[in-house]
Amino acid sequence: MTLRFIGTTSEYGNCPTLYEIAETGDIVVQGAKITDPADLAGLRDLGADETAVIIPRELLTRFAPKE
Repeated sequence: MTLRFIGTTSEYGNCPTLYEIAETGDIVVQGAKITDPADLAGLRDLGADETAVIIPRELLTRFAPKE
């Protein structure tokens, strides 16, 4: 998998960050992992191989396609 950096709202090189998978065009999201069991219980159909991360709305709106 080849990742292409899209953008970040982080000022110090940490998350959150967006990447594109070069081969497929799919998006990879880097963010703070949600670990609280009560919060995780509120998610729908979270697979055993999946996790949830927190992404600021600004990151998505800043780098969303403008088409």
